[in-house]
Amino acid sequence: MTSTVADFARVGKSGWVNGVALPALVVAAVAVGTGMATDVLAQDKLQPVVIRLVADHPPPPHPAAISQAYFQKRLAEVIPGSELRLYHAGALYTVPEALEAMSEGNLEMTWGQFGKTAASDRWMNVVAGPMLLTTPAAMEQFDKFETVAMLKERFAKNHNVMVFGTAHMSMYMGAGAKQRLQSPGDFKARKIRSMGPAENAALSAWGASPVTMTFGDVPPALQTGVLDGLLTSLGGWNSVRNQAPYFTVAGINGIVGDYYWIGASQKWWSKLNKPTQDAIKKLVVEEVLPFQHKINWCNDQRVLKQFGTDDPSKPGIYVLSEKERKAFAEALGDATTKWVKSNTPADAHSWVDRFVKEARAASAAHPMGTSQLEKTDCAALAHYFPQKK
Repeated sequence: MTSTVADFARVGKSGWVNGVALPALVVAAVAVGTGMATDVLAQDKLQPVVIRLVADHPPPPHPAAISQAYFQKRLAEVIPGSELRLYHAGALYTVPEALEAMSEGNLEMTWGQFGKTAASDRWMNVVAGPMLLTTPAAMEQFDKFETVAMLKERFAKNHNVMVFGTAHMSMYMGAGAKQRLQSPGDFKARKIRSMGPAENAALSAWGASPVTMTFGDVPPALQTGVLDGLLTSLGGWNSVRNQAPYFTVAGINGIVGDYYWIGASQKWWSKLNKPTQDAIKKLVVEEVLPFQHKINWCNDQRVLKQFGTDDPSKPGIYVLSEKERKAFAEALGDATTKWVKSNTPADAHSWVDRFVKEARAASAAHPMGTSQLEKTDCAALAHYFPQKK
């Protein structure tokens, strides 16, 4: 008697092969075997996923949102039947709430800022602060820092969150207002929206009254005078420039220094088979994050070109001179470092100092003009941005 694999696969239903009845024990064994084979085959297949991703920034044309739209499109192509649902500007959760939801397995992914995450875990302030990473190439070294590796381990151990990597906020983070904020004195007594607790220290050092607020609440607050100005990225300012037409930057990361982390709930992640995990991780790490770095750089260049001004008396984006930046640096002093240390456990203090050392060393070793980002062909990415009509 000659039997095929297909014949034995039918044993579980019939108990017969080529007209010959098999003993019950053999029938059961074959049925179990074919079931195991089916399970193995299933484990080799990509699982369609539905991912809810929370981010506390505006929708496109914000560059981070454009990157997430790219992720949305590519996820459906890489894993057919999958869907990425995007929630911007606190539409579903704030960043601290999203971290808690992921820890409990009630949310799949978050694209959050380290500074805003500090509301849930004060250690996340370790890598926040202006005037530290001051070149694009230095920012490209961020994921290699020992401080970042430590925080990734902390996310996993304390929050049950796996961090894929980090993304750039605008390199030209700055201050927007209804009038030009050109010196520390211009900040005095003004109510300025802060992006997170670490930025409060800088604003206070410059004489402002910091107000922590999600971005979705900022436009009406500016319109009604609840706020006098805001700290944000070029992308964020571009969405509120009618309410805050004057935007001031102090070089790369001169006013604000903060970065995105992109993470997933380990409870959700553990339910995916390995091929699906590998496909998502490869997509995020090798495609989405490199794309985000490029689109962020190109957005900065695009907005600077469109709205930049050399006359501080006129609306638009004004880049402070070296002398003007120095005045801000002198007024800031070590206020951010002192604040971070006063608001973190004692065993985090050495990490605060380590990040300052790593950031300054990276900036010195990787000056302007040494990053591949600065060579990006932004014309090839122009179609991702709104076109002039």
